[in-house]
Amino acid sequence: MGVTGPTGPVMDRDEVDRALARLGAEHEAIETSLLALQDHAGRRLLEGAELTGVTKERWTSAEASITLLWAYFDAYSDALRTAREIRARRRWSSREDLIELTELLRGASVTVAGSATATANAPTLTGTGRLSEQFTLAQLVERMNELYASSLDMVVAADAVWSALPARIDLLAAELKRTRQLAHSVGVRPGEHPAGDDLERITRTLTKLREQVISDPLAYWVAAQGSSAPGGGRPDMTTYDREARALEDVRREIDAVLTVRQDAETRIVKLRDLLSRADRTLSEARSARGEVLAKIAASEVPAVSGPPTALQEQLATAAEYRRHAQWHRLSPLLESLEQKAEDELLRARESLTAVTAPLAVRAELRGRLDAYKAKVARHGLAEDPLLVERYDTARRMLWSAPCDLRVAEQAVLRYQQAAAELLGPRVPGQAAPADRRGEA
Repeated sequence: MGVTGPTGPVMDRDEVDRALARLGAEHEAIETSLLALQDHAGRRLLEGAELTGVTKERWTSAEASITLLWAYFDAYSDALRTAREIRARRRWSSREDLIELTELLRGASVTVAGSATATANAPTLTGTGRLSEQFTLAQLVERMNELYASSLDMVVAADAVWSALPARIDLLAAELKRTRQLAHSVGVRPGEHPAGDDLERITRTLTKLREQVISDPLAYWVAAQGSSAPGGGRPDMTTYDREARALEDVRREIDAVLTVRQDAETRIVKLRDLLSRADRTLSEARSARGEVLAKIAASEVPAVSGPPTALQEQLATAAEYRRHAQWHRLSPLLESLEQKAEDELLRARESLTAVTAPLAVRAELRGRLDAYKAKVARHGLAEDPLLVERYDTARRMLWSAPCDLRVAEQAVLRYQQAAAELLGPRVPGQAAPADRRGEA
């Protein structure tokens, strides 16, 4: 919409013709804008909707503004038509015609009467105590611009929300319905699984959100800061986005449950194998402990715990869940059992290692003793009386039961020391080591 020029002295014929041409162009632009507003899809939706809240309040005001807009436009059209008729009286307008045209085109010559309903709700005449106002044509255009901008802003904002949110909510609701059916098939139900409770909450939230968006779309409109253009802003997607993320989390949870259903048997078989290996390892540790106590003296041998009966019971529960298709319960139980079974097998292996440690020490001492015997034999000293005597002493201790590891280790060390002395480097010309058989 255009804006008329300022008032001035009596206009001449050229000024009148230019003003009429400008006003005619403005009239055409205003009419086009009003008809576009009248046919706007958002306005038609607002007229037929059961509105509530802030949208109802603003639409009441906007509807009154639109009514006034047409009243203003009619008054503007009448004034323009009168001015054209005066100008058409004569080819060369008289001074009286020009004075009349100047008053009509620049003076406060337009009177607009509003209906009681319109003046009660529109932001123009409210609180003035008057049912009519007088305007210059420029003031009238300015007032129409204001009413048009505020009305269009409200209509565009409501239409933008209705265009963006309900369709997305419907798509999300359809996805929610499919997810609920899938959840029900795997036993994810309200009151039995947190994901089932989440689905119920999302359903309630989306239903309420759709109702609110339809009845009060402006409650979900965020105006752009500093924007004066009609419809400047965006729909508020906060609630929708939050519920969409929540539904995606539930879908991932259900996918996890479905995965459990597909590989539950394999995982249960693997768990049975792990627990069986742990049980066998503990049995081996218990047998080894008895052997160590019988063969090794003065040694602290740790106790060996019994089989993992608690885990076996939980494994039986997991198998029961699988038979009854309670996948939502089976999923967390299997995850817990898999970790516990790995820990149990590791604990059994550590127990076996701790129990057999004394036997390992004895085996190491035996190996060391035989290695040194072979070494002295390669140097032709196997028949040395001292070495034979110390070897026999150490061997008797290591191969007798129960074996005192501390005493046996000292015997092996004495044999090593004697062998080291005999095998040490000799000075040229020095005699061979003296016979020390009497030292024994």
